[in-house]
Amino acid sequence: MSNLIPSKTIDDADELIAKLRESMTRRQLAESLGLSTSTVERWESGKVQCKPAYVPALQELYYGTTHETGTDFRTIDLFAGIGGIRRGFASAGGHAVFSSEWNEFSTRTYRTNYGFAETMAGDITQVDANDIPDCDVVLAGFPCQPFSLAGVSKKRSLGRETGFRDKTQGTLFFDVARIIAAKRPAAFLLENVKNLTSHDRGRTFKVILDALQNELGYEVHWKVVDGQHFVPQHRERIYIVGFRSKTDFTWDDLKFPDHQPVLADILHKTDGTEPYLPWDGDKYFDFERQKVQDKYTLTPRLWQYLQDYRKKHEALGHGFGYGLVTPDMVSRTLSARYHKDGSEILVAQGDERPRRLTPRECARLMGYPDDFRIPVSDTQAYRQFGNSVVVPAIAEVARIMRPHILKVMAEGDQGMILDDTGKSVDEIQKARELAVAGAGEN
Repeated sequence: MSNLIPSKTIDDADELIAKLRESMTRRQLAESLGLSTSTVERWESGKVQCKPAYVPALQELYYGTTHETGTDFRTIDLFAGIGGIRRGFASAGGHAVFSSEWNEFSTRTYRTNYGFAETMAGDITQVDANDIPDCDVVLAGFPCQPFSLAGVSKKRSLGRETGFRDKTQGTLFFDVARIIAAKRPAAFLLENVKNLTSHDRGRTFKVILDALQNELGYEVHWKVVDGQHFVPQHRERIYIVGFRSKTDFTWDDLKFPDHQPVLADILHKTDGTEPYLPWDGDKYFDFERQKVQDKYTLTPRLWQYLQDYRKKHEALGHGFGYGLVTPDMVSRTLSARYHKDGSEILVAQGDERPRRLTPRECARLMGYPDDFRIPVSDTQAYRQFGNSVVVPAIAEVARIMRPHILKVMAEGDQGMILDDTGKSVDEIQKARELAVAGAGEN
């Protein structure tokens, strides 16, 4: 497994610049280093030699600020967002060899933290599975979409083959399925909202399980876990785990912290103990006055609007309204729309108007450590953390998956599951090959 991470760190400036330029424009590289575009152009043309003093900055850009040391198994990170799932699996010995994310702002945060060392694709629907490196675990927090079952019953009545390509074409789950079919990883983890099980009257989840179990031949386990076991936020998400061969995996192995986290654990400290983070500076916290920056306190107009909105819906018998929290509480679910008014989680400030969480507090609320960099605007940061996963919850799932991943890897394809009809391994593999070939026709 020594090929999972670079055998040695590149310390040649020209080589680092050349590798970074494979993924960055000259202007982007210059801006990242705080230099002019003409300076980078002179480096590349050989007119000027890049000074050794810039090598550490070039290395940080290329390798990222998060250093993964795991060498036990290779992961690919689909619908990567800002890398929360990847981070959780890195703690269990995983190392990413490929990732995909279409949003340019999320990509910026991802690259800042994880670097450019592995390939990162944009729109996964346009990626040929043959261009994805071999991997041991597929990770995907895929968006939920309804599946069309039109035509499937008719095909079955005519005795024609159907598969995940017929049932899931046009949905993003299809791309997860075709990549699992092509790469045959030892395991996978798929994450989604709790309501996936009831989405489209349960048909969506039925198609997903059918594709994973019966079409692709994986042993599948799923469970809804509330993130509040790990962070002070009520956040229920479904985790779908699959293994290429039989295992004794059980959700009973999950271990939750002994104490219930509360918001005081993640809120900025105003008693002089708030850590100073050079990469944040005073962007979120005013260290001179020992308080959160004033811009996060709601304006009088917005605060009045939210109060009026709540009264209006309370009179109608609805539960709509803002969520006011104190340090001893657990918050509602942080959403991607938090940037609009922060209404689901407003921090009480005594007689003063309440405030939004800062992006750093949102990072902590999702379980990201303080060395996680936030290189985007507040609006984009709120969207990214609202769409993210609870990192320690992922890490715990990865922990209990790890021994089974390694066992399946050691067994190789000999441990492949037979389906309920008693089809042979060769027959199942042939069906998979046909499914992948059909997917390639798209």
